[in-house]
Amino acid sequence: MQSFISETLDTILQNTKSFENVVFVLPSQRAGVFVKETFKKNFSTTLKKAGFLPEIINIGDFVEEISEMKKIDAVQLLFHFYTIYKEQEESPDSFDVFSSWAFTLLQDFNEIDQHLINSREIFVYLRDIHRLRKWSVKGAFKETELMKDHFSFMEKLNKYYDAFYQFLVENNIGYQGVLYRESTKKVADFIRRNQQKKYFFIGFNALNAAEELLFEQFLLHGNAEAYWDIDKTFYESQHQAGSFLRKYKTRWKYYQQHSIQTVKDFFSERKHIEVIGASKNITQIKYAGEILEKLPNYNNTALVLADETLLPITLNSLPATVNAINITMGYPLKDIPTTSLIFAIFQLFLHQEKLEKKESNFFYHKDVVRLVKDAAIYQLLQLDEYTNVADVLSETVAEENNTFISPEEIITFLSPVEEGIKEKIVTIFNPFVSISEFLNRIIELINLLKENANELEKEYLFRFYTAFTQLQNLHNEFGYVQDLKTLHQFFRQLIQSESLSFQGEPLQGLQLMGVLETRVLDFENVIITSVNEGVLPGNHQQNTFIPFDVKIEFGLPTYREKDALFSYHFFRLLQRAKNIYILYNTEHDVFGSGEKSRFVTQLAMMRDDITEKIISPKVVTSPVQLKEIQKDKKVLERLQELAQKGISPSALTNYLYNPIAFYKQKILKINELDDVEETVAANTMGTVVHDTLEALYKPFEGKFLQVEDVENMQKKTKELVSFYFSKHFKNGDVTTGKNRLIFEVANRFVENFLLKEKQLLKDENNQLKIIATEQELSSEIRVEGINFPIKIKGIVDRIDELNGVTRIIDYKTGMVDSTNLKVLDFEVIRDLKYHKAIQVMLYAFLYTQDTQFNFDKPLEAGIISFKNLKSGFLQMNFSSNYRKPDNAITEEKLEEFMTEIKVVLTELYNPALSFVEATNLPY
Repeated sequence: MQSFISETLDTILQNTKSFENVVFVLPSQRAGVFVKETFKKNFSTTLKKAGFLPEIINIGDFVEEISEMKKIDAVQLLFHFYTIYKEQEESPDSFDVFSSWAFTLLQDFNEIDQHLINSREIFVYLRDIHRLRKWSVKGAFKETELMKDHFSFMEKLNKYYDAFYQFLVENNIGYQGVLYRESTKKVADFIRRNQQKKYFFIGFNALNAAEELLFEQFLLHGNAEAYWDIDKTFYESQHQAGSFLRKYKTRWKYYQQHSIQTVKDFFSERKHIEVIGASKNITQIKYAGEILEKLPNYNNTALVLADETLLPITLNSLPATVNAINITMGYPLKDIPTTSLIFAIFQLFLHQEKLEKKESNFFYHKDVVRLVKDAAIYQLLQLDEYTNVADVLSETVAEENNTFISPEEIITFLSPVEEGIKEKIVTIFNPFVSISEFLNRIIELINLLKENANELEKEYLFRFYTAFTQLQNLHNEFGYVQDLKTLHQFFRQLIQSESLSFQGEPLQGLQLMGVLETRVLDFENVIITSVNEGVLPGNHQQNTFIPFDVKIEFGLPTYREKDALFSYHFFRLLQRAKNIYILYNTEHDVFGSGEKSRFVTQLAMMRDDITEKIISPKVVTSPVQLKEIQKDKKVLERLQELAQKGISPSALTNYLYNPIAFYKQKILKINELDDVEETVAANTMGTVVHDTLEALYKPFEGKFLQVEDVENMQKKTKELVSFYFSKHFKNGDVTTGKNRLIFEVANRFVENFLLKEKQLLKDENNQLKIIATEQELSSEIRVEGINFPIKIKGIVDRIDELNGVTRIIDYKTGMVDSTNLKVLDFEVIRDLKYHKAIQVMLYAFLYTQDTQFNFDKPLEAGIISFKNLKSGFLQMNFSSNYRKPDNAITEEKLEEFMTEIKVVLTELYNPALSFVEATNLPY
């Protein structure tokens, strides 16, 4: 394959004997690298005779040279623009508000200048459009404040432009458009001063108006030639990819006298083309890796990412055979690990202000833990093989339930850390003083981190070091950023647009590039991913203050020119390639339309050598194997210990629900991880309600309850609820927000319960005696086949006697209804629905055993549900006839129930039966 570069150089060398005064102007810096390599490989003999390489320059540097101005970056530009803006306004916007619209306006200024539009005319035209919108036949037009501001803003655009343009020219700095406009004014003088030089414009296509003027001036003067990379298929038809060159052929004076010589015919040659639809982006990238794996080498291969955000995924999906790679796009700063660390530092202070803790300088616990557990900081806090200060801090915060942490507490935690490291980390938590000091503490932290960083991490850190140093310098010069919110906004904008450049050997191995970087370059094997509508070409959304119809009127580019540009890049890349793989995403979701690009459809209409297929990930189905744990000697020993210590009703129901969960909690003794409880958990609220009722009823154990007793309890309710919240919701705040609502709910539960109790006692026939509250009960039982007794234990919330009927009562703050306690056959108790009935029946059994209960007296057991208080005491019911419930717990029923419990215990203690994971768990 002969590339466009080698072909062009071959043509140039036929008429050029010396390169001493020759300049090659190229679309990109990378193209220059390939030009030099082509000289070295193919024309080394000629070069030895010529003695010099030509001067090779990209179009940006070339324009900078002609304009005699220096291009500055967007951040510097913004600061300078704000200086001018403040001079023009009596009541200027704050810097953060200004920056929200200034970036868009600067893009519009840039476009106007690149296309040499008369700025006064377009801004007056825009002004008049907005004045017409305000006009009304009736003469009355109601303007809101927002509309007034917008109309006022549009009236002043030309004033901002003129003042800013003048400032930039006076200081010989500017954005790209200023450089282009100024270069068109100075081009004639530049050509006169460089008459001895010969200029070659190589590989260009879509030019802005300023570039058109410059190129034509050089061509008309006779000391320049242009080599266009276009194929006959697109140039001689009405194809979008050739629209720009057809326009130049028609409009340029030079081409009315000269023909375009560089039109070739490579696209019509036979090629191997595959169009592949893949579900989701990850499938595309993985399949691209499979294609690469099949190639013998990568010296003439390009993997082109139409969606450059997929670079991180791509780097992790390349096959092991790719041992050399050249990446021509930057790695997005937002994906670099250091970014999350910087954000963590910002969040410390932004949340501090939001949560109104700035005065006390307390920090939100999640922000502190997030910072100390960031990989870079975590490494510094490692004391030994088993101890890390970050883990100690997070565990202690969870134990003490501290929602907020003071700097003094952080210093205490960091005390075992090496002095130099401790000092720098502690500095991060110092009260915010000024932007300059804050930037300085981040720069100091970066300096600390680089001491223990590997080579790649040093690259990350250095990129951020330069970014924050630049911000520091700009702040010292201008002082426009006065608060952290604005600085944070700036940092966010920076990482969205900036990237970390890769360094390496640009001519070796696989070329991984974006679409724009393929200009002028040719490859035998081309793999293009994300060839979808909305990606290639991009969507039609443009961030601008200039409406579409105004752009058409003044000849500014719209999405149509953008589509034509990408059409050219896409088809040009295929011209000389032999093996082409085009991948697109078939999925319809928010991250991609699922519609393949119109370019693929056009390609299919132009050629008959295309194969199309749809691929999907290889899904290997395997039967789901339930977790199974054998009962070895140690497990059986632990079970025996448990039998001696006692098995609670909740432990037994946990075993019936999921044996593996029982194994983890009771055999391995693994408890749930503690975390800071910011919002009161359901179990905490339940504990508070239980404790409150115990405190209220404990003094009346063994006594008959009176209405006056309940009225006295009602007076103490709120105070007790508050006390138990402070005990169980340690360091938590129940005075505001959701926690206040939960506090009120708990209080209402107790109040409603006492109200119900009071109504019960007001009936003259009711006599209520409190026997016990929170009563600990236990009993040993013998199970056939098990050679040791098994202890069953539990704590009953309340035992009372109502009109001679003993009642075993369990409180539940959750929802329970009568169906949960309706049991017709004890064989069904394994069902989750009846687990509450198991608990109640076990309490009843324990009580009868503990007190040697005489079954001549009536016995009932049940639940009081605080979410179902209107139903009152929900009793065990053994009857299917809803008209005639059977609530009595008899000796026979308890015996029948315990027979089923013993079956469960036999399974639990059977060495031959493993713990097997339950299937289809509802929770």
